[in-house]
Amino acid sequence: MKLTFLGCGDAFGSGGRFNTCFHVAGETGRFLVDCGASSLIALRRSGVDLNAIGAIFLSHLHGDHFGGLPFFLLDAQFMSRRAAPLTIAGPEGLPARLHELQEALFPRSSENRPRFELNLVELPAGERQEVAGVAVTTVAMDHFSGTPSNALRLEAEGRVLAYSGDTAWTPALIAAAQGADVFICEASFRGRKVTGHMDVDDLLAHMAEIGAKRTVLTHMGDDMLARPAPEGTMKAHDGLEIVF
Repeated sequence: MKLTFLGCGDAFGSGGRFNTCFHVAGETGRFLVDCGASSLIALRRSGVDLNAIGAIFLSHLHGDHFGGLPFFLLDAQFMSRRAAPLTIAGPEGLPARLHELQEALFPRSSENRPRFELNLVELPAGERQEVAGVAVTTVAMDHFSGTPSNALRLEAEGRVLAYSGDTAWTPALIAAAQGADVFICEASFRGRKVTGHMDVDDLLAHMAEIGAKRTVLTHMGDDMLARPAPEGTMKAHDGLEIVF
């Protein structure tokens, strides 16, 4: 499978990076992990076939992680002329929050009847279910977003991709990422405790317990961007590709 970081920035555009949006391509399907506000631009720049994306998995409902959905859906309806089904899976409360976002950005856009089958799937924290050919397990994280914020453990084609979403350190992250082929972890700060966000020193103290084959740091603020990657990790950048 191939993982492409279309966007790995934080909410503040640190380093001039796009908001969070990861593209995963396998032999049997393609999906996105998060779809931040700038994601349609990042997708266009990368040349990804939008109509080949079968599902979008959302960690939580902050603008830099799901704010690109109204743009994606308008494009699917009027520009890309999508015909294939699309599944959007995210925390409980997703349908209502998406409706509110669509109406805030493009009034009456939520009334458009899609030309394609659109499925909204709520993912209760602590459960595992099959969605669009991917086994997804959600684990509650420590990050306020108005609805639950989850880590995602995604299993497809014999591979495991784990993603912290946004969170301060919590022991629940160990189970979410344990033994993953690739673990993508928020890394907003180092040596600094900020409510709801990761101090990388806390992550490093538990790397052996997590035991992921590869750990990639994302969502970095300016301080983290200026530092080298800590031992045992690598730093994401927009356009980074990983085959796993």
